[in-house]
Parts: sequence; structure tokens; C-alpha cells
Amino acid sequence: MLLQATGITKLYGITSVLDGINLQVNEKERVGLVGVNGAGKSTFLQILAGEMSYDGGQIHKSKETTIGYLAQNSGLQSERSIHEEMLAVFAPLIEAEAELRRMEEQIADPRLAEDPKRYEELLARYAHRSDWFKDHGGYEMNTRIRSVLHGMGFGDFAPDTPISTLSGGQKTRLALARILLQAPDLLLLDEPTNHLDIETLTWLEDYLRGYAGGILVVSHDRYFLDRLVTTIVEIERHQSRRYTGNYTRYMELKAAEYEIRMKQYDKQQDEISRMEDFVQRNLVRASTTKRAQSRRKALEKMDRLDRPMGDLKKANFSFEPDFMSGKEVLQVRDAAVSFGEGEPLFRGASFELRRGETAALIGPNGIGKSTLLQCLTGSREPSAGSVNWGTKVKIGYYDQEQTRLNPRNTVLEELWSEYPMLEEARIRTILGNFLFSGEDVLKRVSSLSGGEKARVALSKLMLRGANMLILDEPTNHLDLVSREVLEAALIDFEGTLLFISHDRYFLNKMAERVLELHPVGIDPYLGNYDDYVEKKQELEDIAKEAAGQASAAVAKNAGKDAAITPEKGTATSFEADKQAKREERSRQRRIAELEENIASLEEEISAIEVEMAKPEVYQDYMALQEHEQALKDKKERLSQHFSEWEILADE
Repeated sequence: MLLQATGITKLYGITSVLDGINLQVNEKERVGLVGVNGAGKSTFLQILAGEMSYDGGQIHKSKETTIGYLAQNSGLQSERSIHEEMLAVFAPLIEAEAELRRMEEQIADPRLAEDPKRYEELLARYAHRSDWFKDHGGYEMNTRIRSVLHGMGFGDFAPDTPISTLSGGQKTRLALARILLQAPDLLLLDEPTNHLDIETLTWLEDYLRGYAGGILVVSHDRYFLDRLVTTIVEIERHQSRRYTGNYTRYMELKAAEYEIRMKQYDKQQDEISRMEDFVQRNLVRASTTKRAQSRRKALEKMDRLDRPMGDLKKANFSFEPDFMSGKEVLQVRDAAVSFGEGEPLFRGASFELRRGETAALIGPNGIGKSTLLQCLTGSREPSAGSVNWGTKVKIGYYDQEQTRLNPRNTVLEELWSEYPMLEEARIRTILGNFLFSGEDVLKRVSSLSGGEKARVALSKLMLRGANMLILDEPTNHLDLVSREVLEAALIDFEGTLLFISHDRYFLNKMAERVLELHPVGIDPYLGNYDDYVEKKQELEDIAKEAAGQASAAVAKNAGKDAAITPEKGTATSFEADKQAKREERSRQRRIAELEENIASLEEEISAIEVEMAKPEVYQDYMALQEHEQALKDKKERLSQHFSEWEILADE
């Protein structure tokens, strides 16, 4: 067991935030902490990390257990460069390496050889320190740094890039990279998937699935939770409940549990009703009064079940177009966007939308997805190409930054200022559907949380009556329940939908087409996110096969190249150049793959060595032999990977 929290309570004044929360994280366990916004998840993580006090309960962990905590949107603040900051994680190893270099200088000093005793002592000390350096990953420091930085999206950044020049999202990703390199026994991660594109998300999932320690993660990313966690702890109504399985399994278990408890409650209510009726009809009759009195006593002693509490109140809304658009909704031809005189952000972007279609626009961070949406809504002009809308198209736009909200307005004023023809009672009713009731509607927009601002923006979008919805990361800031409500509303929407999202669960549920934006255009794919991934893999396999065939053909015809005409020689040279580039890309991919495998094997070796140090293992001859064989096998694989990596890196 890495950590155990029992009966944790937290009060803000007289308001209870947490009331008897229980949690246990075992070695190598992956636990997902879920609940609606405001349930107290982040507060609980801060308590476990020792960054916030608590009012009751106990927390137990061994002194040896190390904890790494990533707060939500906690960017890394440092005056160092990226490489310097990552290297600082390995300060003890760097110090040991410097000590080894000093000892090597002493060993090389011929004067020391004249004192055999001191010389032997130095050699023994050097051997011991060298083994420690190797066992703690000293020779893999730079490989691990490169692997994690590449996985977290910093592969193209110069190592000497100052951290102070990075954006807020990049600093958050770097903070996560630093914690991964520290490799604590227990990771506490609060919304680690924020600011990650799909490629980085996939890498992070794979990395965490192979992580040697335990993980407790707060996330609203259902796809991420399904792939990673094996246990869900839900905080609801200030209390916790534990479920075995991933997020999908938790939803099934919770629904089944509620149904069982409701049946038990209904059954008891029927029994109580029958007993009360019997008592009422028979208490005054001499022949049955004793039985009636017995039933009444049984009723008084009965341990009555409380009516099971259903789901918490949800937002409730729908998108209803004021009128229908024409069949041809949107045509984008060779659109490009440039900033200044440099290379365009993207060019050659073309696609079409017809009435009723639902399409997802995807691509890595920084490729220009939001910029393209701005071109569609008219807030930015494309540098080249055209954007043509069909007839009777009414656009509704959701901006992930919520720049269209006035921070000085109250929630009520924000809607009323845009729809002044509506009565106050109607506005309040709509806001109530979005969980703003009573005094909540008088809050200033500037004081709202991210989730509350998102609900205000969605309420304005609902009132617009648009038949073409353009949504930029609509699930950001929404809790799991609100995401499901939004999905239900969009599934019932009868208009046309184009959206950007990194939420793969949302992509799978909503997308009928996937439009992948890259620097030189858009590649369309039919189906949802899983269909897109499958098709991409299929195309990659075909490309690899074609590259292999081309390579064989080039080798076969290599002897004929000298005899061809200059014109043919130029063509052959061009093909050879293309082949060389393909091989270089293949080499780079293999290097990245090897670095990931090396990092994973190092984690596994470390985990086995920890197991071997436990009394129940080293005192059991058979168990120890099994661990030693597993350790030997993994070290051999690690050595093979290193050898291949060195060959490829030196080419």
C-alpha cells in the first residue's frame, strides 16, 4: 500500500466540502477520481499532497513513499532552459558522475599506485559508486530526457530554449514531463490531459500504463480513464464510493447499484404499507389485536431504508434551429493563413459540408484549427482561397476562450444584453436549465469558474437558434455529467455541425467525418475517431510496404544507373532522394520507438529490483530465481535496444 486516507473531512467556514472521504492506493494501482465540478476533487488531491490542511480523518503513508503532485494548470516557472530544468531532476546522478570523474583522475595518477592499500581502497570505492550510478540509471539520463520531451511534444524545441518564453499550456506540459522524469512512487495528477493534443495524449496514456509506481488521477477525459485506470473513486455529495474497473464499468456498476437499491427500497415500502394496513384494520378487533400489536412493534423496530438518491441535478438544454438551411452549407477552397511574410500556417485547405452533416476538425496543437474556424466565422480573412456559405445558413459559434463573454456583466445581464426581447422570467428559466439558480444569476462573469463560463456560453448558443454550429473545444471545462448532456443535445440537433475537440470519447460519439488539418491541406476520413485511427494505421502499413519494395528495386537496379541517359539519371536521382528521405523518416521513427522502449524497460527493471529487495521475495529461493531470470531477460533486451539505438543515432 502506498497511501491510505480514512474519514477525511474539510470545511470552509461552516460549509462542508469533504465529509468522510476514504481512499487507498496500492502499488502499481491506477485510480481515477471523478465527480462533478465543485465536488472537491482538487481539494482532496491538495490535502493528499500535503499542500492543504484538513479538519478530520487520517492519512497514512510510509516515510519511503515519494509523491509527485501536478496541480491543475500549474505551469513550470523557471529561469533555466528546457534541458537544464530536466537535467536538474537527476542532480544526485550528476553529482555521482562528477565524483566518478574525479576518482578516475586519481586512479590515473602514478603516485597513487605507489601506495597499494590506498589504491585498492580507491578502486573498491570507484567500483561501488560506479555500480550505484549504473543501477540508478546514470547512463540513461539523456535518453530518458529525450524520450519524455519528445513524447510531451517538445521534440522540435531547441534544448537551450528558455522556459520563460513558453506559453502557459507549454509550461504545464513541461511540468508534467518533469514529474514523469522524477518517477515518484505515487503520481497525483489533476487534469493532466489539459493542453495536450491527441498524439501527446496517446503517448502519455501508453507511458502511464507502463509506469512502475501508483497513479491517482483526476480527469474529465473518459477515453483516457477507460484506457488507464483500473479503479474509480467517485466523490458525490461530499462522500466517496469506490468502484472496480474503468470509467465505462463504473457507469454500469453505478446504474446497476442504484437500480438494486431502488428495488430494495420499493420492496420495503410495499411491506411497510401492507403491515400498516393490517394494523389499522385489525388493531380494534379482539380476535386479531395481538397480531396487530405484534406487527406495530415490528414496524417500530424496522430499520427503514432511505430512498436512494438519484443523479445530481443536470443541465438541461437543446439546440433548435429557427429555420432550415439549404442543402449546400459550406464550401472551403484552398484556404491559407499567413502571419507576416513567413511561411503560411497552413495552405490548400479544402472541404465541403452539406446540411445535417457532423464533421470533426483535428490536428496537432499550433497547426491552425482555431484560426481556420475564425476564417469561417468572419473574424479573420484567409490569406488565400475562399470560404463560401450556402443559402439561409445561420451560424452559432462557441469560442473555447470565451472571449465573447463580457466579464463586467452578471450572468443575467450577459444573456439579457444579447436577447433584450426576452422577459426576465424566461431568461432565469433558461439559466436554471444551465444550473444557475437564485442568486447565482447575479454573479459577475469575471468571478465564474471555467465550467460556469462554459455553461453561460452554451446558454447563449442555445438561444441563437442557429442551423450551423461551429464549436471550438466545447467539452473543455465541462465535468463528465455536463459533457454527456451536451452530447445528447448535439445528437438531437437537426442542423449542421463542425467542431474541434481533443476529447476522443466525444469524437467517437459525435463525428461522422474527420477532417485532419496539416500544413498543406486537409485529409478527409469517413467515420469517427476510432475509424480514423484504423484507416491511418492501414495507410501507414501500405506506405511501409511500398517503401520496402522501392528500396529493393533501387538496390536491384543500382548497377544500371551509370549507363542511363542524363534525363533518366535526373529522374532516378529524384527517386533515390525521395527514398533516402523515407528511410531517414523511418530511422527517426525507429529511434523514437527505441527510446520509448528503453525508458519502459528501465522502469520495469527498477520495479523488479524493488520487488527483489522485499523479504518475502529474497527469503523465497524459487521466487528470487524467477525475479533474477526476469531481470536478466529485461537487461539483455535493454542492452540490445541500446546497441541498435547507438547504431541508428550515429548514422
